[in-house]
Amino acid sequence: MVKFSKELEAQLIPEWKDAFVNYWQLKKHIKKIKLARNKRPTQLNHGFGRSIVDPIRFIAMKLLSTKLFFSSNNNTNTDDDETVKVRVFFERLDEELNKVNQFYKTKESEFLERGEALNDQLQTLMDLKQILDGNRRRKPNILPRSSSSSRRNSGFSESPLGLNDGSTEISDEIIAAFERNGVKFMNSPAAAAAGGGAKRKKVEKRKAAMRIDIPATTPTSAISAVTSMLWEDLISNSTKQDSTAGHSINRKKIQCAEKMIRTAFVELYRGLGLLKTYSSLNMVAFTKILKKFDKVSKQQASARYLKAVKRSHFISSDKVVRLMDEVESIFTQHFANNDRKRAMKFLRPQQHKDSHLVTFFSGLFTGCFVSLFGIYIILAHLCGIFSATTGTAYMETVYPVFSVFALLSLHMFLYGCNMMMWKNTRINYNFIFEFAPNTALKYRDAFLICTTLMTCIVGALLIHLLLTAAAISPSHVDTIPGFLLLIFIALLICPFDIFYRPTRYCFLRIMRNIICSPLYKVLMVDFFMADQLTSQIPLLRHLESTACYFLAESFKTHQYTCKNGSLYRQFAYVISFSPYYWRAMQCARRWFDESDPNHLANMGKYVSAMVAAGARLTYATQSNSLWFGVVLVTSIVATVYQLYWDFVKDWGLLNPNSKNPWLRDDLMLKNKSFYYISIALNVVLRVAWIESITRFRINQVQTHLLDFFLASLEVIRRGHWNFYRLENEHLNNAGKFRAVKTVPLPFREMDSD
Repeated sequence: MVKFSKELEAQLIPEWKDAFVNYWQLKKHIKKIKLARNKRPTQLNHGFGRSIVDPIRFIAMKLLSTKLFFSSNNNTNTDDDETVKVRVFFERLDEELNKVNQFYKTKESEFLERGEALNDQLQTLMDLKQILDGNRRRKPNILPRSSSSSRRNSGFSESPLGLNDGSTEISDEIIAAFERNGVKFMNSPAAAAAGGGAKRKKVEKRKAAMRIDIPATTPTSAISAVTSMLWEDLISNSTKQDSTAGHSINRKKIQCAEKMIRTAFVELYRGLGLLKTYSSLNMVAFTKILKKFDKVSKQQASARYLKAVKRSHFISSDKVVRLMDEVESIFTQHFANNDRKRAMKFLRPQQHKDSHLVTFFSGLFTGCFVSLFGIYIILAHLCGIFSATTGTAYMETVYPVFSVFALLSLHMFLYGCNMMMWKNTRINYNFIFEFAPNTALKYRDAFLICTTLMTCIVGALLIHLLLTAAAISPSHVDTIPGFLLLIFIALLICPFDIFYRPTRYCFLRIMRNIICSPLYKVLMVDFFMADQLTSQIPLLRHLESTACYFLAESFKTHQYTCKNGSLYRQFAYVISFSPYYWRAMQCARRWFDESDPNHLANMGKYVSAMVAAGARLTYATQSNSLWFGVVLVTSIVATVYQLYWDFVKDWGLLNPNSKNPWLRDDLMLKNKSFYYISIALNVVLRVAWIESITRFRINQVQTHLLDFFLASLEVIRRGHWNFYRLENEHLNNAGKFRAVKTVPLPFREMDSD
């Protein structure tokens, strides 16, 4: 049977862990009571055997202990020690009860206020629908009404306003109706009447507009299409040809507002569910700890204290339950076409259970990969592929493409390891990355992807080697890597719902946001992925080599001349700079949005890395003492900058005032030595650039293998960095008790000019 302490630790909300009753500390107090209670009989029975005079000896020892108590004010008997510990236990219990009550009241008030605000937002949306319906009845040719069957079939994709493409005119009566509902129009008739004759002339022109606030911050991918909208027009000037300029409503902007309100309701419902879980778990914890106290102290105090606990606000209040019922009713009515089952799919998304087939195929492909790789190594050695004389052509044709897939698979494998560690340490990475829980990738899926990919890659390598040994035309054999790359790209953009389509499209969406930096609002997952790209510069360089090889049709002539061209060398700078540039632009955008100077300091880190990368590329072609000094200085500055940011900012370590020496106060890993080992390992892997200036080379084949080994070390360092980066992010969320996304609301009152 699982102990309740383990069960509580597994079920509690990680971001609210400090707000839960400290069950473990209370257990320690009960253990002290037990020790104090067991101390008395141990002292009284010491030195005596079992005999008929034991009761007389017991009375004598009792009288002796009482006499000793009255003879000295400095000594206390064991009964008083037990009483003191009981009193301390109940004082601590009262503190925990007050803490739970206070936190519950705070969160309850926060969610109730959020519910009222959402109700107002929805009421504005519904008022708009009623007004537009009345306007359509007066002007039926402006906006046709959609059929009821089409509305039922559309589900959530249709706006509850029933708006079609285009816009509709707004009359003065409708403007007045809006203003009665609290929506402000600029230069409306009411505002113009209060402003005098000059404004009355503007009323007739009606040039201004009422606006809807689509904030720049969008915490969910469902509304990512509106991330770049700032204060978009709700009612804009009509583009009619006649002289009478009317107002019009933009359907897409209303739908964006609807999505935001819908998402806000989902997050509110999730928060209410968490608060309900918080209440029930704490009630069980109080019940369990009081039963333990009764068992140890041989008293019956739990019944009386439990009555006080049940009268507490976090148990007696039913506001959360009633609000959850209201949210279910509202969501079903307005966002699910009165289909409760469909509404529950959004309010309570079910996570897919781990399939045993995923584990089975992961093991199967792992075995296949190991077997094929062993066969490949033996055949490659027998054919002399890696020799200095015959291996040059092989490294130019095969190495770039297959190293791309190998580095990608290694990164995916480490990401799977990260997800497994995050899950074991209760780090809610889906919440941090804002992934949908029902479609988010799991660590078993990541292992399946990387093992499948590596099996296919090694299989293709083996086929290429066998065809080469069979003296097949090299121009045909060397196209195998290119076809493999095309198949991978086609699978990545495949529109069919196969091979983890939500994950693939999420990846493409994130890459779009990174490449278009700083045009998009920067989310956590965006700059996290951009950091991964800074460790995959060798992969991008190999893609450049592959493109050069196939676009120049070198596979036909086996003349690798494009790498010697000036365009290739210049493009190498672009490839090496791009990840750092994207990351720097993300920092600049975050500084612009948040006005935090730390983002500028972070941008400086990537600028220094960009300068160091450019210096090393130049030194590779111009080997002289001047550029050696430039490379040394720029690389040292960039490395020190990066190490400081890794340890202090990204990991939150190296705190001299921490209770854990030079770490931080809160640690997810119980063994502190892991953090010190990780610090040392990160330092060693950060200085791997030293090899690029020492020029430790023997032949071209070994040079390629050494470069691949160093690139793999950088990927390993990044995978190692990922765990601590997200651990620090999780602890920051837990420090602010942030377990639910705060979705911005669209409608905001505006003052008329």
